[in-house]
Amino acid sequence: MFVHLVLVKLSPGVARDDPRVAKWEAAFKKLEHQCSGIVRFEYGWNTTNRPIAYDYGINMAFATRADLDAYGPNADHQAVVALEREIADWIICDYEVPN
Repeated sequence: MFVHLVLVKLSPGVARDDPRVAKWEAAFKKLEHQCSGIVRFEYGWNTTNRPIAYDYGINMAFATRADLDAYGPNADHQAVVALEREIADWIICDYEVPN
C-alpha cells in the first residue's frame, strides 16, 4: 500500500470560512469517486491551536505505486490542485507501508 499524506496551510488572509475554501473542499471530497485506485480517503480540519500546526490534513492510500502515480496527473485531481493554489500552500509525503 502507498500512502499520500498532505498537510495544507491556508495562505495569510485566507480564513476557513472563505468561499474559495469551501469550493476547494467540496471539489476535493469528490476525488474519492473520481479517481481510481484510492483505498483510503481520510481528511479533516486541524483541531489544535498551535502556531506550527497546519490547517487541514489529508491521508490517502493507494493499493499500488501505479495507482498513486496515476493520481498525480489525473485531470480531476489537477483541477482541485488549481483551486488549492489560490488559497493555500501544502507539503506532501508519499511512502510505502511495509507488509
